[in-house]
Amino acid sequence: MTLRTRSERFLELRISVIVLVIFSFLLMGNIIFAEDVPKDAEGMPLNKLTEAEKNAGWKLLWDGKTTKGWRGARLDHFPEKGWEIKDGVLTVLGSDGKESARGGDIITEKLYSNFELSLEFKLTPGANSGIKYFVFPREPNSKGPVIGLEYQILDDDRHPDAKKGVEGNRTVASLYDLIPAEGKEVKPIGEWNHARIVVKGGHVEHWLNGKKVVEYDRFSQAFRALIKKSKYQNYKDFGQIPAGHILLQDHGDRVSFRNIKIREF
Repeated sequence: MTLRTRSERFLELRISVIVLVIFSFLLMGNIIFAEDVPKDAEGMPLNKLTEAEKNAGWKLLWDGKTTKGWRGARLDHFPEKGWEIKDGVLTVLGSDGKESARGGDIITEKLYSNFELSLEFKLTPGANSGIKYFVFPREPNSKGPVIGLEYQILDDDRHPDAKKGVEGNRTVASLYDLIPAEGKEVKPIGEWNHARIVVKGGHVEHWLNGKKVVEYDRFSQAFRALIKKSKYQNYKDFGQIPAGHILLQDHGDRVSFRNIKIREF
């Protein structure tokens, strides 16, 4: 009985050691996996939804790793150059300020109507870009301009476009060439800013870093009057279509995006 008991104990000890080793490897794997997930400066995972966001209907518009759901505005695929995906960040690369000289604009494959869009953007000195929405539906490889309402992204202090337009309607967070952003608080160049666009029927809002800076009714007579005085005056149904693409602009300057998510109403 004594020899048998020792054998059993020895076997139990070996099993325990094996279990401990397996557990250690699993734990180490989880640690390595966690370290591989890109995080922001506060240690929060990038391009991830919380349970509360999922329950509220939010979905990732960009998964942080692939080009799924996006294509070139004039292509049937994602641009092969001009855009970079690295460490959970989507970046349009600079080309000396020459608009769409490399990769060109990118658009969602899906059309959107009533939605709330949320993302973060980071400018480089003197940079220009934009988030367009209600972009006219486009077939791949079709010709013509890529037009839509635009949430302006701009280095107001260095880019000359900030001085053009009317009363600042080409500055950051403005409805480009139509309505200037008011009371905005912009983070310094090189830091992340948070943009939100909310559309419910005709009612539209632009938000910057938690503050509403633009509000308008895209179906109102007042809005149509603004269009007649803008660069969009010759585009039939501009801003009036029921649904359109969402676009990230290649304006020839390096600008980065992350945490791109959307919920539809």
